[in-house]
Amino acid sequence: MLKTLKIVGLSFIMAGVLSVGAQAADMDKPVAARKAVMQLRGFYLGTLGGMAKGKIAYDAKKAQNAANSLVGLSALDGSAMYPPGSGNDKLGTKTRALPAIWSTYPAVAEKGKALNMAQEAMAKVAGNGLAALQGAIGDVGKACGGCHKQFREKKK
Repeated sequence: MLKTLKIVGLSFIMAGVLSVGAQAADMDKPVAARKAVMQLRGFYLGTLGGMAKGKIAYDAKKAQNAANSLVGLSALDGSAMYPPGSGNDKLGTKTRALPAIWSTYPAVAEKGKALNMAQEAMAKVAGNGLAALQGAIGDVGKACGGCHKQFREKKK
């Protein structure tokens, strides 16, 4: 009888461990997708930031294309990339997303709207000269930081 109870208990423990493992695996694709979107944003912002800082020669066409691409990324429906349970509290080092994303959702949505507005404003002027780009990119950076500071774990 005791041996049977131990086996049953061990079975429940194993089922729980496997269930947690399966849940984490279910989060791999959404986490990978949101990281990919962030990498693309970083790529385009790197180009624009490099131009704004004088590290890359300003090119109106490239600046406009990069700014338009950022607006295009913002048009993606990212909701499937942020399912509940895909924060670092559940997935550890697989993500730097803090659980506050889901517990304060309206705040996250407002930060996203601010980013979209800043990117759209930048896209209207990015190809109109270096000074125009420099005048608009700061708001995009502030919008990015507004979300990252509150909802992303700092690099260790």
